[in-house]
Amino acid sequence: MSTRPQSQPPVYGLADGGDPVPGEPAPAVAPPVRPGEGTWTTSRWLTAGVSGALLILLVLSALVVAFFRHAGAVTDQLVDRSSPSLIEAVRLEVALVDQETGTRGYALSGQTSFLQPYAQGLAQQEDAVARLRALSSGDRTASADLDLVLARAARWRTDVAGPIAAGPPGAPMPTSVSRPDKGKAEFDSLRAALRTQQQHLEERRAAARSDLRHTRSARNAIFSAIAVAFVALAVLVFLALRRGVNRPLERLAWQARAVAGGDFDQRIDVGGPADMRALARDVEDMRGRLVRELAASKAAREAMDARAADLARSNAELEQFAYVASHDLQEPLRKIASFCQLLQRRYADGLDERAGQYIGYAVDGAVRMQALINDLLAFSRVGRVHNDHALVDLDQVWDATESALGVGIAESGAVLTHDPLPTVAGDRTQLGMLLQNLISNALKFRAEDRSPRIDLSCERDGDLWRFSFTDNGIGIEPEFTERVFVIFQRLHNRESYPGNGIGLAMCKKVVEFHGGTIGIDPDYTGGTRITFTLAAALPQGPDPDPVPAVT
Repeated sequence: MSTRPQSQPPVYGLADGGDPVPGEPAPAVAPPVRPGEGTWTTSRWLTAGVSGALLILLVLSALVVAFFRHAGAVTDQLVDRSSPSLIEAVRLEVALVDQETGTRGYALSGQTSFLQPYAQGLAQQEDAVARLRALSSGDRTASADLDLVLARAARWRTDVAGPIAAGPPGAPMPTSVSRPDKGKAEFDSLRAALRTQQQHLEERRAAARSDLRHTRSARNAIFSAIAVAFVALAVLVFLALRRGVNRPLERLAWQARAVAGGDFDQRIDVGGPADMRALARDVEDMRGRLVRELAASKAAREAMDARAADLARSNAELEQFAYVASHDLQEPLRKIASFCQLLQRRYADGLDERAGQYIGYAVDGAVRMQALINDLLAFSRVGRVHNDHALVDLDQVWDATESALGVGIAESGAVLTHDPLPTVAGDRTQLGMLLQNLISNALKFRAEDRSPRIDLSCERDGDLWRFSFTDNGIGIEPEFTERVFVIFQRLHNRESYPGNGIGLAMCKKVVEFHGGTIGIDPDYTGGTRITFTLAAALPQGPDPDPVPAVT
């Protein structure tokens, strides 16, 4: 096997002056910060934008509230004061006209029925005056107009209407009492006051209507401004997000996809808010690290390829050695054994006892050397010659192994039992070697005072089967539980227990080739318990119901 040293790929960093320094990883180089770039992050920009939008909305809301208050005041003035005041002024005029009509008819005819409109007019006047007082409270002009009307009405009633209404019924009033010229003059003065009052009320109602029209125009303007503000805010938000977030993200995504597609020279460098630039720098650092890791991985892969080539060369040499061992080395050993035995038979009469003993030693050494070579060949073939993975029924393998070792089992009087064994994925020949070595070891290292009892139990553990191979032999001390799996490591001399110390090493190699583990249970007493695992065959049905062990 080649022992050519493998060179490790150099790793370079950067010195203070920018030159590569062997043995240090190259640091990530962040993209430079562009001149004029601010430090505002996306969150800060969003906070400022939302705050500005809220401020604009608050101003517009205040305008809307002020508008509705003004509109309410104008509507109240028109509906609750101006129009009702004008209506009551007209009612007052009607009431005074009714009084004048009634007194004039009574004065001409002397009939008391004409005094009924006069009485109704008085009642209507009181009601209209009361409502006008309430509606004109706080309005000096309206109150002054009402006072003037009431003063002239009182004078007309005192000078004209009162004396007429107090005259005797049944005959027309004399001219000296009715005084039509005076009554006409005073009532005309009263009419003038009424017209002035109604004119002022008309002007106030017209002003209220004008205010209402202006309010409607202001309403339309305010709502138009709100609509324009919302549209402007939406456009500004869209443009701000597009320029400050979407475009940097799109550029970052494009650059990241380029790197993911294999273009590792593509730098990650985007503008935008500070946190977006920080993210770009982090991604750039990651890209730089990936570039360095890929360079190191490439160097490691090249070194691994070189080691694989060396390993392939070593395997070829091992194959050649196995061929030589199985052919070229076996032949000299057979000749040595054959000629020693021939020498012993032909010259037995001329050789003393010691010479015969020496010849026996030579023959025994050659035979053991042949057995050792065969064991080494079998050990080297595990995973190399026999490697046909399929579904293997361990029940059938156990029966075949028990039949092959039937002579040794019968001579030792051993009793073999096992659980119903599962079907596993593996190589049938190697699994047969595993069971054969385990049973042979149990038969070889049996106790002298009892017959061997051997049992193989199993249980399912997820995707594995766990096996326990138990015997009642001489056992293995806890300090030797690892040593027994090393090739050629013997715990006893050959005179007591023959063999080359390769059986359990073979078992370990077979189990590990099948992806399992093997070991000695140090807590078991009364013999030896070897535990190992094998992969379950997939798909695997439900575990069989436990049944009594069979022999």
